[in-house]
Amino acid sequence: MAKKPGTNPKGEFVFFDVVYEDGSQRSNRRVPAEILGGLDKDEPARGFIIEQDREIAEKSGRSPLKIETINRVGAKPEKAMKVK
Repeated sequence: MAKKPGTNPKGEFVFFDVVYEDGSQRSNRRVPAEILGGLDKDEPARGFIIEQDREIAEKSGRSPLKIETINRVGAKPEKAMKVK
């Protein structure tokens, strides 16, 4: 059954675009807003997305792709987090 418009809480998730080493991109990866902020800002998103990728790879039987950059959707491109 569909939800009524306006019943989704706003600000529950922050969206990130992820670019992988092979050049592929996944857009709008959801990260809970509650783990972001403070002194670390968006840094906890990297660990969360890496863990998501690990779980997805395990279920699909493939090895996870190496992440090159993570960008918050709507942020300026020079603010991309390089993944080491």
